[in-house]
Amino acid sequence: MESKEIRMLRERANEIRKDIIRMLGSAGSGHPGGSLSAADIVAALYFKVLRIDPRDPRRPDRDRFILSKGHAAPVLYAALAQRGYFPREELGTLRRLGSRLQGHPDMKKLPGVEMSTGSLGQGLSVANGMALAGKLDGMDYRVYVLLGDGEIQEGQVWEAAMAAAHYGLDNLTAFLDHNGMQIDGPVAEVMSPEPVSDKWRAFGWDVQVIDGHDMAQILGALERASAVKGKPQMIVAETVKGKGVSFMENQVGWHGVAPKPEEAERALAELEGLCLRPGLEGEGDGR
Repeated sequence: MESKEIRMLRERANEIRKDIIRMLGSAGSGHPGGSLSAADIVAALYFKVLRIDPRDPRRPDRDRFILSKGHAAPVLYAALAQRGYFPREELGTLRRLGSRLQGHPDMKKLPGVEMSTGSLGQGLSVANGMALAGKLDGMDYRVYVLLGDGEIQEGQVWEAAMAAAHYGLDNLTAFLDHNGMQIDGPVAEVMSPEPVSDKWRAFGWDVQVIDGHDMAQILGALERASAVKGKPQMIVAETVKGKGVSFMENQVGWHGVAPKPEEAERALAELEGLCLRPGLEGEGDGR
């Protein structure tokens, strides 16, 4: 029997998925597939793990989270809104002219966004800088970064991987959203990065492989990662593109296509069927 905490986090992830569909349906554009696949990871971070305070988004000792695959911005926006960084009603302005919620996150406009991302492959390098700065400053915050498996075809990722291990950045934890698909098709056919786990180990990282939709496994991996000394940590999360919406799951066509009104209604109906307790509000200050 699952714990109350696991149940709550699963509900949070489902609420995030519903907000993703609402946002994209309203905007008429955006990226559902990789946003939905990352919802469980993001829910675990924002509602259990991260030491953050929406009332003081720039507090020096806060944990940092970087969404390196910036096109999955809806999953970040949903989490930030539910956590209390800005009104949840503002999610309806996604991608509109003048909105703070652009197609890719903008750190200068939206509180809680640590890095403006969108050019793939850059997030891990910036996460390295944040983690190294924390060590030099004697701060105990941790840095988390979420990468896409198509994204790690970028060479800069592997330069950053070498640097993180070289400097022993054990305050850095990365997730790989390993859903197997990118905009041009299956990752294995476009440019296979396999075997990813062996590669990260060879680059000097502590590596775990988990089911990225199993909340207990996500929390367990994060707990273990926080105890690793001398190495950065990679959590390879096996996920499903479009998770939670049957007609989007494992369909590469939903990488960057928003649902039409009737499709959004159908998706929300499916997610409502999974919802155990609606109407959750963001509270708490993390760990």
